Amino acid sequence: MYRDHSIGVVIPAYNEEGFIGDVIRGMPDYVDRMFVIDDCSTDGTWDEMLEAAREDAGVSESFVEASGQELDYAREARTDGGGMLAERAIVHDPVGRVVPIEHRENLGAGGAIKTGYLAARDAGVDITATVDGDGQMDLEQMTRLLDPIVEDKADYAKANRLLYKEFRSDMPPFRFFGNSILTFLTKIASGYWKTMDPQNGYTAISSYALENAGLEDLYEYYGYCNDLLIKLNAKGMRVADVAMPALYGDEESSISYPSYIWNVSGMLLRGFLWRLKTKYLVLDFHPLALFYFFGAGTAGLGVLAGLWALYTALFLGESLFMRGTVSMMLFTMGSMFLMFAMLFDMQVNEAQETQIRE
Repeated sequence: MYRDHSIGVVIPAYNEEGFIGDVIRGMPDYVDRMFVIDDCSTDGTWDEMLEAAREDAGVSESFVEASGQELDYAREARTDGGGMLAERAIVHDPVGRVVPIEHRENLGAGGAIKTGYLAARDAGVDITATVDGDGQMDLEQMTRLLDPIVEDKADYAKANRLLYKEFRSDMPPFRFFGNSILTFLTKIASGYWKTMDPQNGYTAISSYALENAGLEDLYEYYGYCNDLLIKLNAKGMRVADVAMPALYGDEESSISYPSYIWNVSGMLLRGFLWRLKTKYLVLDFHPLALFYFFGAGTAGLGVLAGLWALYTALFLGESLFMRGTVSMMLFTMGSMFLMFAMLFDMQVNEAQETQIRE
């Protein structure tokens, strides 16, 4: 328990042999449950996880067997999570604080987080944190993510490695560049305009937000954290952005960046359109949604008109002035509507964001 709140931690693990044990053994004492998801690892991740779980519990393997807590590798999940948890994973008996979970098939980082969230929701913990299985997260910093939720200042808290130069000094330049681009795109898609570093997997979420986030539809690729922000904004949840230094060790990223950028960009566009429809047309009404649609359409028409003007001038010998002027006017007008839409979006969501700098 932490400040009278039960704490669960979701730990996705795929080929994390050499790291996952240290993460489990280093978990703070106030954590009540660790939901460790083995995403069909091909190395010794599962055995190392069980060994660390027994060490954390202070019991031997023989004691676990004698106490009736032995792991039943054929047992189905015993939760009522709409059948989804049972379909995707085998949930074993707890070993001390650790709930070992085996995926039936490899579902990726987002899929593992989703499985862990489903298990944590069924377990009824008050706050659920997420920690990578590769040891990147400083576990001593976890209370900084929990405090905004405990103090009812936020429903979801996430770490931010980009706010200060010294915090991101250890981040590889290419990763920083890609993260900065995704930060900007996620601001537009999610409506959380002050939030940075959306790819950060060090987070905490309240049980209320977890119940209302639409877990069943959560994106299951690496962009799950971006998709979660979009869903939380549509439901009016408060988000805290907590400044925290980056921590890198000997882990190797399994991300394929070309497919990652393509898939996540498409997800952000779909999520953005869904958020506008859900938040500003279905659950409530605000003209900013119409500003976005009209602005994008008009600006797009201006671009097409400009391309046609260039074609007629270069290949048909016609005057560029009139057609070029009209296309510029259309593009400028559309851009202005988009800027107004963004401004309205910032104003609507201002009260839902908190930045914790120290």
